[in-house]
Amino acid sequence: MTLMRSFLAVADTGSITEAADRIGVSQPALTRRIQQLENYLGAELVARGRQGATLTETGKTVEAEGRLLVGRYDQLRRQVAAHQGLEGGTVRIGGGATAVSFVLPQAIAAFQDDYPGIRFQVKEAGSSEVASDVTSGRLELGLVTLPVQARELELRQFMDDHIVLVARHDHPLATGDPTTVDALAGLAFVGFEAGSAIRHIIDAALRDAGVEMNVVMELRSIPAILRMVATTGNLAFVSQLGVDKRGDVQEIPVQGLEIKRRLAIIAGRGMRLSPAAQAFAERLSEFASL
Repeated sequence: MTLMRSFLAVADTGSITEAADRIGVSQPALTRRIQQLENYLGAELVARGRQGATLTETGKTVEAEGRLLVGRYDQLRRQVAAHQGLEGGTVRIGGGATAVSFVLPQAIAAFQDDYPGIRFQVKEAGSSEVASDVTSGRLELGLVTLPVQARELELRQFMDDHIVLVARHDHPLATGDPTTVDALAGLAFVGFEAGSAIRHIIDAALRDAGVEMNVVMELRSIPAILRMVATTGNLAFVSQLGVDKRGDVQEIPVQGLEIKRRLAIIAGRGMRLSPAAQAFAERLSEFASL
């Protein structure tokens, strides 16, 4: 850009001498720069004469395009500086339904209070898909259920998510007292999608307790499952994060049964995070400890 800026200074002043004074170089040095640009482009750009320095027809074309190039370059530098200072930038993050519905909204809102220029691109997907996207670079960060294939990922443990039994208030088990695992046998459940990480954890815990869930419906998200529980009267196991503020369902303690999963923040191993993503990952870790 130095050669182009020097040429534009000549175009602005119509004089090699004045242009040299403006940009703070000697007249011979500026003349060499103009010659270098002409040699690079293969055309005469400036005609020198008694009337000063005037642009050739080709020089006028180069001036118009040069101003656009310099303007865009300056804009790029401002954007890079803003990103480095967290005045701008984009965080690309993915997570499962629980993370996207109940964890990330509060964390993002708090982060944007401090850095309003940061944008977020959030993808909701299963843990395996999010991990694949982080590994490939399509996402910078992920909030996933462990375990995941970690050879190409850096893991930072985030929090333990407790999975609880919920029912509508008029369900026979909704007495306010704990129930037993045996009492769940044969009852109708709304479950997470088969093959999802959270469904695997729930099924495995219940099998270990000697109970097989009678799943009559499968849904992807906690809000949808809770809404279905409230309308159909079926039971469900969901993240406790989604139950706390619901008024149409209630948590039912189950004696001798504890189901939890571990959530982790993931990033690509050896991949350098953008300043915005790095700052948000650190804020997420702090958010989990609150």
